[in-house]
Amino acid sequence: MPAGESALVRRLNELLEPVVLDHGLELAELQFRREAQGWVLRLIIDADDGVSIDDCARVSREVSHLLEVEDPIERPFHLEVSSPGLDRPLKRERDYSRSRGKMAKLVCREEIDGQNVIIGRLGDLADGVITVETETGPVPVPLAAVRRAKLVVEW
Repeated sequence: MPAGESALVRRLNELLEPVVLDHGLELAELQFRREAQGWVLRLIIDADDGVSIDDCARVSREVSHLLEVEDPIERPFHLEVSSPGLDRPLKRERDYSRSRGKMAKLVCREEIDGQNVIIGRLGDLADGVITVETETGPVPVPLAAVRRAKLVVEW
């Protein structure tokens, strides 16, 4: 669990992740926060072969029903269920493994190979280090050194 995660978010993860798993999907991220339109519960679901609109609709219906029964949230909120998108963030080791061969942009906490931003094709992941194939050659990047990373959409 990430530092600073609230008890409510932990409870929602425990309650809703099994629903997502039952559909053969992965709960990539769960957010509960105040936004311009009010409180939003956002589930970002993923799968190796992608997520369809029908997947989102099925999960949304089942989650809505479960939330009505369990009633863990004491305020009005909007539920959003979506896929991570083409330029999805990379947060866990399995995100990097699943995205092998795809272009990505990694912003690092410290310089690696003389740069803080590394753009290239994701290669092998071993012992917490991802190899990124850049224009100048392979660059090993420890995942612990990555501040944020996301896929780069190729057209």
